[in-house]
Amino acid sequence: MTIKVGITGAAGRMGRTLTEAVSLVPQLQLTAALELPGSSLIGADAGEVAGLGKNGVTVGGALAQIIDDIDVLIDFTVPAATTDNAALCASHGKAIVIGTTGFNSEQQARLDAAAAQTPVCKASNFSTGVNLCFQLLDMAARVLGEEVDIEIVEAHHRHKVDAPSGTALSMGEVVASALSRDLDDVALYGRRGQTGARSRETIGFSTVRAGDIVGDHTVIFAAEGERVEITHKASSRMSFARGAVRAASWLVEQPPGMFDMQDVLGLKKTTN
Repeated sequence: MTIKVGITGAAGRMGRTLTEAVSLVPQLQLTAALELPGSSLIGADAGEVAGLGKNGVTVGGALAQIIDDIDVLIDFTVPAATTDNAALCASHGKAIVIGTTGFNSEQQARLDAAAAQTPVCKASNFSTGVNLCFQLLDMAARVLGEEVDIEIVEAHHRHKVDAPSGTALSMGEVVASALSRDLDDVALYGRRGQTGARSRETIGFSTVRAGDIVGDHTVIFAAEGERVEITHKASSRMSFARGAVRAASWLVEQPPGMFDMQDVLGLKKTTN
C-alpha cells in the first residue's frame, strides 16, 4: 500500500530534510508540500526546493486545498499553525505527525480534541536515539534515586525560538516522574546572583543557543564523588526526519488517539 504524505514548512530546514526522508522510503509518496501563504516558493517544485531535483509536487499555500490528496500530514512548524492543521486533519480523517513544540495549554487541548477524531503522533523528538535515552533516564533516576543532583543542559542553533527545548522538557518529565516529583514544582530555569545552596529536589535546566548546532542534550546525575551523564548529540536533522517518516508509516494504521514516538518504537511501558 502506498501512503500519501503531506509536509508543512516544506522550504524550511526541517521541511527539506523531510522531503528527502520521504523519498527514501518506497511505500511512501510525497503528494503535497506546503508553505506560508504569500511565500515566493509557492508554485515551485518541492523536489527542487529540497535540492533533490524535480518530483512533480507543487508547493502550495493552503492545507484545505490539498487535504484530500494525503493520508498523513507531517508538521514541524509553529504551535498556532500546527493546531489549526491538526483540527483540519481531524475533520477530514487524516492522520498527523507533529514535531512542533512550545504549545500552550489551550493549544494542547485543541490537539487532544483532534486526537479524539483521528490518529495523532506528537513527540518532542523523533530521533530513535533520543527515545532510547528516555528509557535510560528513567532507569538512571530510579536507581540513583534521591542521592543525586540533576541538571539538564541543552544546545540548539541560533534560530530556535523556544527554550528550553521540548526534548529537554520531556527528559525532565521522565526523570521527575521516575522520582515521583511534579516537574512544574521542581524545575529551575537558569540561575543568577546569590542563589544559595542547591535544593536536592530541584531539576535544573540550562539553555545554549548558538550557530548551527542541530541539537545536544545532556542529563547530569551528580552525587558526592561520582556523576553519571547521559548525552545525545544530533549531527543531522535526518535522524529526526527518519523518525517522523517512520511514525507516519505506523500512524496510518492506528485508531484515533494521541500517540508518541515511544508508541511507534514499542518502548512504552504497559501495566498489568
